[in-house]
Amino acid sequence: MIDYKKRLTTFRQMNEIDIIDYSIESDRGRILSSAALRRLQKRTQVFALELNASIRSRLTHSIEVAQNARFIAKTILAKLKDEGLDKYGLEELENAFISTAEMTSLLHDIGNPPFGHFAEQTINKWMSKNALPIFEEFEALKDENKKLKEMLSFDLCNYDGNAQALRVIMKLQRMNLSYTQIISVLKYTRGAYEEKPKKDSNLSYVMKKPGFYYSEKDSILKIQEKLGIKAGHRFPITYIMEAADDISYLTADLEDSHEKGILSLKKIYRLITEECKKQEEEYLLKIVEEEYTKAQAGEKPYQFNMFFTIMRARLVGSLVRHVAEVYIQNHEKVFEGSFNSALLEYDEQSKYYKAIKVLQTISTKYIYQNKDVQTLELQSYKIINSLFDNYKPLLELKTEDFLALLEDKKIDCFISMRLIKRISSKQIVAYENDINALDKEDKEAFKILEWYHRVRLIIDYISGMTDDYALEEYKVLSALNK
Repeated sequence: MIDYKKRLTTFRQMNEIDIIDYSIESDRGRILSSAALRRLQKRTQVFALELNASIRSRLTHSIEVAQNARFIAKTILAKLKDEGLDKYGLEELENAFISTAEMTSLLHDIGNPPFGHFAEQTINKWMSKNALPIFEEFEALKDENKKLKEMLSFDLCNYDGNAQALRVIMKLQRMNLSYTQIISVLKYTRGAYEEKPKKDSNLSYVMKKPGFYYSEKDSILKIQEKLGIKAGHRFPITYIMEAADDISYLTADLEDSHEKGILSLKKIYRLITEECKKQEEEYLLKIVEEEYTKAQAGEKPYQFNMFFTIMRARLVGSLVRHVAEVYIQNHEKVFEGSFNSALLEYDEQSKYYKAIKVLQTISTKYIYQNKDVQTLELQSYKIINSLFDNYKPLLELKTEDFLALLEDKKIDCFISMRLIKRISSKQIVAYENDINALDKEDKEAFKILEWYHRVRLIIDYISGMTDDYALEEYKVLSALNK
């Protein structure tokens, strides 16, 4: 039975607010005033270390996604009103439904590292090559500790911006958001310590990537239990956020590539029309041809804006109505969180799906594989690797030495004594809270888990940097090695 009163609640870890609308507004205020959200203005969307403010950053992208999500949520509610919102427990919850979708979308990239998704791969490769050999030296004589060590090794090599977002929200920023708002950010429902399910699994799509780390496992399970969400299942509004994100990508990267001088309007038009004909796609082709003809008749400096503004508006409007329809047609599975597809990808025969594939193909071929974009990725690879190399001494310390370091005690490693001072106190507090919650009776397990949380501390620090701060820290620490 669909009853949104069970999902849109006022539950939160501390200082619960009894009235749902006040709880929702509190979440909005905490998110909009968050330092983690502000940092997104200095994080890469596609083009790293970009000085041109008109090119999208993670923040401006997130704002666009939030608007799309708001539009989708309102469209869904408008369609459901025909049957009566009370049928779904949505009476007096319209504001909560819309705001949760909007704020989830603002938060969806809050865990992304500097320099974009390429940095995620870089972090995981560094962990596998440099951190795991250190971890192998830790003693694990008990069978349960051998299993724990194996699980944590897998977890540490599965850094993902989606999973990091939950750490930022719950532990690093300690935003104390409602359980509803937190769980809506959980885009993928598999723990980073778990194996990827087989393709024929009922939840293969929603579990295809890591959604949370071992360090947040207990908190996620607690929230799911409180809201009646089965393990491995999604929160319904998360599907809206995902669709809003997918829609925002469609023309955004093409617009930015034009602004960067990578693709001209004429070339973009040619690429789209050629790809449409190649894939036998007619819906997008018609829109593009109509809007390009109109733009050509306009004033030259504004031709590009005319073309993209109207084309984007037509596409977004149609796609929003489409995903709202898919949401409602599959309402029970979506509400349950077992709908095993993205809303935009569900109907592969639809004209909208085919249009999306055309635009995705062009972006992949002519933007993401552009020489300048890939050069920036190579530079970011060097920066991220160097930063982790510089902080590696902290991971090589024995448990006793690292704990002494946090108490301002002198240890033999003078480099570590200086490195620890550069890490944010908020991140250190998050580490200490995790350590203080551990069972210290099993010394073997304690050392394994302490080191795991210590690695998380270093990852938190480096992945939380903005692009320009990471570059500056790289320059500073590289100078020490010369």
